[in-house]
Amino acid sequence: MRLLFISTLSFFLPSLLFAQCSTPWEPEMIALHEGEKEMVIMSSEPIENAKWHELGQPIFWRQIMLLSPDSVLVNVGSTRQIISRMSAKKWHAQTEAQKAHFKDSVRQSLGLPVDERIMVTTGKSDFYRFDLVYESIPKGVACFEEYGVDPWYAQSILLIESPGQLKKSSAGAYGPFQLMPGVARSMGLTVNKTTDERKDFRRSAYAASQLLKRICIPAAKNIAASAGLTVDEQAIWFRLLVLHVYHAGSLNVKAVVNRIGIVPTGEELIKKMWVTTAADFGNSSQNYSQLALAAHIQLANIIKEQACAVYRCITAYEETIMPTPAEE
Repeated sequence: MRLLFISTLSFFLPSLLFAQCSTPWEPEMIALHEGEKEMVIMSSEPIENAKWHELGQPIFWRQIMLLSPDSVLVNVGSTRQIISRMSAKKWHAQTEAQKAHFKDSVRQSLGLPVDERIMVTTGKSDFYRFDLVYESIPKGVACFEEYGVDPWYAQSILLIESPGQLKKSSAGAYGPFQLMPGVARSMGLTVNKTTDERKDFRRSAYAASQLLKRICIPAAKNIAASAGLTVDEQAIWFRLLVLHVYHAGSLNVKAVVNRIGIVPTGEELIKKMWVTTAADFGNSSQNYSQLALAAHIQLANIIKEQACAVYRCITAYEETIMPTPAEE
C-alpha cells in the first residue's frame, strides 16, 4: 500500500505503522498535487543534503538555464565564477583580438594563470524549457520504476537532454532520452527509414533504462573501483558518474578517471572530472553532470514557487504489536 506523507509539514505516523521501502530510491520519491492531479517525481533533497547545490558550477548553470540567448555570462572555466554579464550582440561585435585582450585582462585582474580558460557562455532559456518538460518527468519516473531502474536517471536525462522537445542532435541522437540509432537498436528499438521508435516516449524510456541497467551502471561501478572508491548506488556522486557514462561512453569516462587516479571520495572524483580532459571527454562532457545538478535544483525551485502540495511517497505496512506483561 503506497501512502502519501506531507513533507512540508510536521507529520508523524501512529506507533503501529512502520516504513518499509520496496526499492532503494523510494524514500526520494515525492508526489505533487495540483488540484486533483498527482505527479510523482524525485526529490532534490539528496542533492541538497550533500551540499551539491552550493557549488559554483550548478549555481552557474542554473543561471544560464534562466538567461535569455541575447545575453552572455563571462566566467572562469575551472570554477564557473561569474565575472560579468553583457549582451550577446556586444560580445560578438568585437574582433577576435579584442576578445582575447578582454580575457587576458580578466585573468590579470583576478590573478589567474595564463592558461585558465575564460568562458563566455550564452543564455539557454530557449533550450531548457522546464514548462515543456514538466509533465513528462512523472511519465519517465513511472517507466523507470516499472523497469526496475533508479528513476533519478529518468528525471535527470529528461531535464537536460532536449527537454520537452523532440529534436535530433548533430550526432544523430533523438527522442526524449536522446538515444543514438545503434544504441537504440541494441536495446530492442526499431530504427529504420520508415520507423523510429525513439520518438515513442515509453519505448525510448525502456531503451534508456536498459542501457543504464546493462551497460552504464555496471561500467560506472568498475570505473569507481579503479579510482579506489566503494560504491553506494544511491549516492549523488555515483549517479553523476553513471550519467557521464551515459553521455560520453564508458571508454571516455574511464580515460578521464585513469588520468585523475586514486581519489579519497566520490565527490572529489566528480569535481576533478569537471576540470580534467582525456580522450573524447572534453568540455561538453565535463558540463553534463553540472547541468544535471542545476536542473534538479531549478525544478525544486519551480515547485516551491508554485506552492504545490508536496508529499513524500513510501510503502508502508501495519503490524500488530502484542503488549508484554509489564505493559499490561
